[in-house]
Amino acid sequence: MSMIKDITLLVARLAVGLAFVAHGWDKFSNGIGNVASGFDAMGVPLPEVSAWVTAVGELVGGAALVLGLGLPAAGVVLAGLMAGAAFFVHIGSGFFASEGGVELVLVLGVSALALGFNGGSYAVDRLLFRGAPPASTAGVSEQPKPAAEVGA
Repeated sequence: MSMIKDITLLVARLAVGLAFVAHGWDKFSNGIGNVASGFDAMGVPLPEVSAWVTAVGELVGGAALVLGLGLPAAGVVLAGLMAGAAFFVHIGSGFFASEGGVELVLVLGVSALALGFNGGSYAVDRLLFRGAPPASTAGVSEQPKPAAEVGA
């Protein structure tokens, strides 16, 4: 069962990561200045800075998801970018993506966050940090046993 879970998480990381890479690459292909102009028209604050941060974040964060490298950071960054997109651009247009709503950015952001904290075993992070404890137990010391159990 573990292998099926890991393959499923890998496929999910590939799909979500490639979607982010495509969006980031598209921003560079269209020109950061054009993206900044679009952001300005939509009321995004600091549109030039936001365009660069979004393009780099989507491209690098998406690639990190694909590789399984720096997964928690990638998940948090991508979720943050999607939260910004939802708040500044999509929230006033309802839910459905076909109407400009939050649907797509919500699904992408939450998926990136979930995969960032549970990306499976087929990830570069697992190769680099093989001996490290899981993030959920890192820094947690074992609780002392009650005196009644010590001598038992």
